[in-house]
This record gives sequence, structure tokens and C-alpha cells, in this order.
Amino acid sequence: MKNRMVMARAPLRITFLGGGTDIPFYYKKSGYGAVVSAAIDKFIYVAVNKKFDDKIRVSYSRTEIVNSLDEILHPSVRETLRFLDLTKGIEIVSISDVPSQGTGLGSSSTFIVALLHALHSYKGEFVDPEQLAKEAIHIERNVLREAGGKQDQYMAAYGNIDLLKFYGDERVDILPLMTNQENMKKIEESLLLLYLDRERSSSRIIEDQGISADKQRETYDEFTRMAEDSCKYMADGDVLGLGHLVMNYWNLKKALSDKISDELIDRTISRSLELGAFGGQVIGAGGGGFLMLVADPRMHNRITNTLGLKKLDFRFQFGGSRLIFVGD
Repeated sequence: MKNRMVMARAPLRITFLGGGTDIPFYYKKSGYGAVVSAAIDKFIYVAVNKKFDDKIRVSYSRTEIVNSLDEILHPSVRETLRFLDLTKGIEIVSISDVPSQGTGLGSSSTFIVALLHALHSYKGEFVDPEQLAKEAIHIERNVLREAGGKQDQYMAAYGNIDLLKFYGDERVDILPLMTNQENMKKIEESLLLLYLDRERSSSRIIEDQGISADKQRETYDEFTRMAEDSCKYMADGDVLGLGHLVMNYWNLKKALSDKISDELIDRTISRSLELGAFGGQVIGAGGGGFLMLVADPRMHNRITNTLGLKKLDFRFQFGGSRLIFVGD
């Protein structure tokens, strides 16, 4: 074991189309689900260092200093340390570029991917993106028993703009979007991320969707088709077509559960359309976090100022989790 100071970072992501089809209650019965997502240049950072004594120190929105693994309150940290057999004498510090929970950007899974990457390196172990994604899924779904899908872990591990396909036998295909820089820039510059200034529990929304999943099978089938169709719009730099597709997707999605949208969200999206947006949706499970709008870049300031929401500037991130510091 190297026991060296290590820092890793993993990118957050925005989902365009197909969210929900990466959850087992759908893809195991349908054969496969498809999601189109893009990693962005907003990250979760995790630093790991050997502690002078045998205690464990964990610092995130709060700081814990404990004598044993079982005393750690942060479930993801506790179970990831247990998974890697690290039980004492370690310090872990986490920093996020955006609010760390309930934003719809995949922060919970991204944190575990970055934590796994840092801890493996701390132990002197090489780990590739596929292993990172699978281990993060195992910890979240099998150990912590949290409801959810698989796209967040794969996006944090691999990065890029990808069409992800999730099969009933648990295989995952990662297909990077193929286009030129000009069209990629058109899509990137058309996107407007606005913070709704309220967080939500994605697990509760996903559990609610799962209850009625069989009755909504045709809707999820349509999500899969929309995700695959969106690749052509994005590859062609067709901002208007993408915006309309996103809007159609959102209208279908919010009907799945009364927790996905509400009067305030509906009113905000309707107003953005009046101001010139081509389409919009709340990223992730819904209910809060970030609103993603597709609009002519010349309309962004007008939309932002009128809605009075905080804008998140970003760029696409062409790379996944990586080590940014390794001490001797």
C-alpha cells in the first residue's frame, strides 16, 4: 500500500434525453434503454491522505472525526472505505463546484466515482473507467440499496457526450457522439443552465416512477427512441430540432409522477418559451435542481434576467474521472 496523498476529480453531467430508461425496472424487461448525456466542466474533487493517528477524518459539508468505520455518518464514504478494506488512519476531503446534492447533475454518483478513483490510487492500484463505473453502481445499488440508474456512474467515469445503451444482461455500450467542432459548439452554446434554488431527493422520485413503470411502458419506449433520435440533431448542430425534442420529452416525463414537476416549474418553463427558448426540462429526476433550456445564445441574457435565476456557465468535458495530484 502506497499511503500517499492523492486528489481525483470526476465531472458532473447533463442529461438530454432518455433518463429513466437506465433503471433496471425498465431495461431488464424491455431489452435495453438509451440515454444521451454530456459531461460538463464542473467537478467533484476528492483528496485522500494518510492520517497521523488511527482515526478517520471525513470533511464534506460537515466534518467527522471518528475512531472506527462504523461511526462514519456519511453512508457513501463509510461503505466505499469498507469495500476497499480501508479501516483506519485516513483523511478524506470533498469539494464540489456546485451544490453537492439534489441538483440533477449526478453529484451523488460522481462523488463515489471520484472517491473510488482516489482511494484506489492511495492504495497504489490502477483502475480503469469501466471498473470505476461498475464499483460505484455496486456500492449505490447493492450495498446502500439506493434507487436509481446507471448513467451517472458511467458519465462520471468516461466523460464526453455519449449515447449510453443499457441492456437486460447488464452490458453497457458507450457510444461517443460523432460530429464536427462547429456543430458541437452550436449545441454547447445553445444550452442555458439555470439553478432553481431548491434541491430534491431523486431516489424518492425514482421509487415513485417504479411503482407505475409497467403501466408507462410505452412512454419509456418513446424515451429510448427519442434518445437515439437526438444524436442526429446534435451531430447536425440542429438546435431548433433538439429543443423541440427536449420539450416533447419533458412533457411526457412530467406525467410519470406528480413529484417531477409542479406549478412553479411549469410556469418557469412556459415563461422561458415565451421569451424565445425552443425547449426545456429539469435535469435528472426532476422536482428541483437545474433547469436546462435550449435557446438561441442571443436570447440567453434576456431569459436569465427575466426569470431571475442563477446561471451556471459551463463547457462540455471531453474526459472522465482522473487523478490531478499524486504525492510521492
